[in-house]
Amino acid sequence: MKQVEKYTLWLGLVATFVLLLVVVIDLNSLIAPLAVVSAIALSIGIRSVKSLKSYQYTAWILVAIVCGMFYPSAFLKWGNFDLRNKWLILIVVQVVMFGMGTQMSIKDFLGIKTMGKGVFVGILCQFSIMPIVGYLLTRVFTFEPEIAAGIILIGSCSSGLASNVMVFIAKANLTLSVTLTAVATLLAPIMTPLMMKLLAGTYVEINFLNMCVEIIKIVIVPIGSALLYDAYANGSRILRKRVNYVFIVACAWLLAMIFGFWTFLQSQSSANTMLIAELFNFLFGAVIVGKLYYHVITFKPKIHNFMPILSMFGIVYFTTVTTAASRDNILTIGIFILLASIIHNALGYTFGYWISRALGLDKDSSRTVALEVGLQNGGMASGLAGSMGKLATVGLAAAVFSPWMNISGSLLANFWRKKHE
Repeated sequence: MKQVEKYTLWLGLVATFVLLLVVVIDLNSLIAPLAVVSAIALSIGIRSVKSLKSYQYTAWILVAIVCGMFYPSAFLKWGNFDLRNKWLILIVVQVVMFGMGTQMSIKDFLGIKTMGKGVFVGILCQFSIMPIVGYLLTRVFTFEPEIAAGIILIGSCSSGLASNVMVFIAKANLTLSVTLTAVATLLAPIMTPLMMKLLAGTYVEINFLNMCVEIIKIVIVPIGSALLYDAYANGSRILRKRVNYVFIVACAWLLAMIFGFWTFLQSQSSANTMLIAELFNFLFGAVIVGKLYYHVITFKPKIHNFMPILSMFGIVYFTTVTTAASRDNILTIGIFILLASIIHNALGYTFGYWISRALGLDKDSSRTVALEVGLQNGGMASGLAGSMGKLATVGLAAAVFSPWMNISGSLLANFWRKKHE
């Protein structure tokens, strides 16, 4: 396998060299296929280089962007099926979040008791620095309202599990990182809509309740389902018995919905009541998925190790679709969006670290907070943009910010790791 990866790396380097020649001599018809071939080959090949292995995920994100930019029509529709369908985006994002959630545990929340100050400082920085910096950037750059709202949106999202990986690489406070990610995720259904309402309300219409429910569906439901699996797998006999009862109720509820109760509710209830009923559908669905996943893993344990890879493919999917949908905007203002993302990200790391130090946290904890603040949950932002039907505009910032966050996070984490050695 290593030999194949080495040959693929050389293929990527050769394809890149040929691509540069083609650009110089202006053979436009060959640019797109060569760009895709070189990107894919290099993404596979860098696995053979020990120092570049940790960048493979980022490399595949860049492949998604290259494919979406050069062949947009291939990633917008397959026949009559729209790949930007909001239900498809929702399902893919839920799969991504569930895959990430399988790497979490109920124990991750126990750090609140022992690291109260660090958690408080981290959450304070998380939901103040990035939304406010995002808003200020929209005042500096004259983006269209929906694109500006997207910048505030990515800043208002909680941190993702990528921050835990970067903290691990940096040899910082991993326990604090995991706890912060867990707590920020739980607070996101309230804090993200609140920040959006306060800072982006003049750019796009923000329905606070609808956004709360969407975040619960996108993040809390799939991660909650994964945590239910963890609780069921490691919990007591009494806990398992209770989960079994809830599982039966969940099955009965969803069967009733399928066989007419949903239609009955629609005829008798208000829009807000139906929103709550829809939320119950997702919550009960999470219970069913969590318990069934336990039985699947009991039968095929190797599937559990495959879930993070499935999450990666999901992120690559909606990065490709978002890039394809946003191609015209990227060609017009892409350089300014990238510049905004670099500034946003850098200020997140800087303020996160120095505010933490000013409030009395040690260096490792401050580095942890910096990475938690600087690395936002791009999947959540893309999912929310998709649910709003504005993937090409509100989702643009997430498509550009996410690759840069992974690159900068890897560089900063490796820099701090060397400081440790």
